[in-house]
Amino acid sequence: MTALEQIISFTGKEFKESRSPFMHWFKPIVIKAEEGKLELQYSIRTEWLNPLGNLHDGITAAIIDNTIGATVITLNDPDFFSTINTSIDYLSSAKGNEKIIAKTHIIKEGKLLISLKCEIWNSNKTRLIALGTSNLFRTVAKIKQ
Repeated sequence: MTALEQIISFTGKEFKESRSPFMHWFKPIVIKAEEGKLELQYSIRTEWLNPLGNLHDGITAAIIDNTIGATVITLNDPDFFSTINTSIDYLSSAKGNEKIIAKTHIIKEGKLLISLKCEIWNSNKTRLIALGTSNLFRTVAKIKQ
């Protein structure tokens, strides 16, 4: 089973087979997965909130980074890609116990670099919470199967 097929097999369920321990902590639900595109749902927990009761920007950044990383995995490429930069615009807030959707796609894929975009939406996709773009570099390290 390819990495993409494995992610697809979790559609509608918590993705428990990630190679990333950090991803396990987030407990995302797979909504949709295809090559170069991914949509995950996250349930905002109390420990993710800032003192005002809103989703902490650092958690938002980590969700963007993790979802983008998982999107690269959908390519079934044996090489490991490392983030070289991420830019995030925080456009709205989200509260505890809300569900949010992280939706990604590839902007451009080259031989050494890959650029991706991640949008964080409220559960019914009527309010854009954050928008992130990231560039990743192909390394010589291989992903363990």
